[in-house]
Amino acid sequence: MESRSELEIKQRENDAGIHSQLKVKRTTVCLRYGIAALCSSKRRQLYEKSSQSNVMMDTEALLPSSEQDIKDQIVNVSSGKYYICGYCAAFTNISITFPIQKALFRQQLYGVRTRDAIHQLQRDGIRNLYRGILPPLMQKTTTLALMFGLYEDFSSLLLRHTSAPELMTRSVAAVLAGTTEALLTPFERVQTLLQDYKHHDKFTNTFQAFKVLRSYGFREYYRGLVPILFRNGPSNALFFGLRGPIKQCLPEAKTHSANLVNDFICGGLLGAMLSFLFYPVNVVKARMQSQIGGDFQSFGRVLMTIWIERDRKLTHLFRGAHLNYHRSILSWGIINAMYELLLKLL
Repeated sequence: MESRSELEIKQRENDAGIHSQLKVKRTTVCLRYGIAALCSSKRRQLYEKSSQSNVMMDTEALLPSSEQDIKDQIVNVSSGKYYICGYCAAFTNISITFPIQKALFRQQLYGVRTRDAIHQLQRDGIRNLYRGILPPLMQKTTTLALMFGLYEDFSSLLLRHTSAPELMTRSVAAVLAGTTEALLTPFERVQTLLQDYKHHDKFTNTFQAFKVLRSYGFREYYRGLVPILFRNGPSNALFFGLRGPIKQCLPEAKTHSANLVNDFICGGLLGAMLSFLFYPVNVVKARMQSQIGGDFQSFGRVLMTIWIERDRKLTHLFRGAHLNYHRSILSWGIINAMYELLLKLL
């Protein structure tokens, strides 16, 4: 039999072995938890870095959009000045040149000489000299505001979204602007009626003329639309296309006043050329719009009627063109000079 001392020694060895195993297990468990905690910490750090990276990427993705929105807002604000400058330039021009335009209209409508047209205005009296100015003020100011503003807007839009040559793009923009202007045909229609002395007894003011035309139907407001479309689109394309090259041919302006004179000359020459070129179209328009009610005759038919009435002579068809030429020099010179001046001030 084993002695008591030997049993105690074996018991101690067993206890020591058990304690050793427990220590190993504890160390293993601690290592496992430590590794797990370390991995969890690493994963957390990686997640945070990934989240920060995603946030940065999202922020970077949003920045161009925000910058683009800001640019779009700046463009919208800056493009508004083109409308304002066009409106103010037209108002100044109409206030100065309306009596000349009225005499010219009489020549276009009746084929009378300049002297006879002036005598008609004298007989009408000073009270009727500015009769009918409200429609051209409403129509011309809005038309020129649209002409300059829409041209810039359409040009900017087409240049951003198309790869066509700039000359073609700007020409299309000018034609689109001119076509949009034709929406204001009713004002030009009423102006024609108020300037015709045959209708002096029928209409006392602009609003009455609109009221009378309403009884003939909506289409009556747009009588003469076709010649306006023939005139607006091509004349706009030529005006905006030639304005820059003509100004470059003029002597270099070294002062503000000299630059203003160059703008006046550039606009006046272009306006005179285009008004002469499209003068027969305006003659047809005046004849078509002087009628109230009745059939809507085609552009070609009205032109042929006028051609026969004026003895089939081109000089008779262009009667009044010289007055229109001089008026256009003054009118478009004022418009272009005022527009460019206001554009620099705003």
